[in-house]
Amino acid sequence: MRPTGKLHLGHLLGVLENWKRLQKEYECFYFVADWHALTTKFDEKIDLKKNSVELIKDWIACGIDPQKSNLYIQSEIKEHAELYLILNMITPVSWLERNPTYKDALLQEEYKKKNNAGFLTYPVLQTADIILYDASFVPIGEDQRPHLELAREIVRHFHYLYKTEIFIEPKELLTQNARLPGLDGRKMSKSYRNAIYLDESSENIWNKIRMAKTDPARIKKTDPGNPDICVVFEYHKAFSPEEEVKEIEKACKNGTIGCVECKKRCAVNIDKIISPIREKKASLKDSDILDIINEGNEKAKKIAADKMQKVNKIIF
Repeated sequence: MRPTGKLHLGHLLGVLENWKRLQKEYECFYFVADWHALTTKFDEKIDLKKNSVELIKDWIACGIDPQKSNLYIQSEIKEHAELYLILNMITPVSWLERNPTYKDALLQEEYKKKNNAGFLTYPVLQTADIILYDASFVPIGEDQRPHLELAREIVRHFHYLYKTEIFIEPKELLTQNARLPGLDGRKMSKSYRNAIYLDESSENIWNKIRMAKTDPARIKKTDPGNPDICVVFEYHKAFSPEEEVKEIEKACKNGTIGCVECKKRCAVNIDKIISPIREKKASLKDSDILDIINEGNEKAKKIAADKMQKVNKIIF
């Protein structure tokens, strides 16, 4: 993850719950991608060091176990940059220009102005991030398939050029990409100011939920509603008990529950999810997190250094 800001419920549902499951089955490497943050945020005053510590606090508070998973900082492992440089030398620009994310970004004014080399070549850095550690699998959503296929292409190209197979071609571990809408119905994002963060107080959760978008056709409590177009009902499906979801769906369609009551119950259920995360994060000390980071960095550094020694021996 890039340390560009606070984590919200979308991160919990779409990424962290999956990471928790994976650490029970695999040896996992989860890192703070602070170099990747510079690809689009290089001109913004972001405290990357502080954000990195806060990010790992969030991970641990959500159940990522540093005893089971390797947690580290990308920029602390200089081999990422070294392999990135070498892979850039062999990667055709045309491969990078066909990246769907890059093409879509160029349609936005924000990225047109920032069309920097790092943004064009970030898939090469992603490839280095993966193959340094002989990763067999990468957990991705459907929209990230082109990125992983490009990584495999770069690996095959390297093997072809140097007549040796030193890297593992990473395979996808396709995960259901749970997309949680923001309070206004758009994608949940801090840039849209429509997010519920993982350290929100109970009061803030309610204040945000009560302003959430609902069925505009419902004027009175007794009007039949359509939960399928209601953001609050999406939150119920994600965070409320199954029986309560069924009850609220039926009551909404029948006009026997008002939006205020529905929102109050939703806020309570979200708070039940966030409360232990909030309390766990508050109990974590910066010094303990730095110890975890240092330990993770050392382990990652050893693996990456061993791999780069082999790579350099092939090339030079």
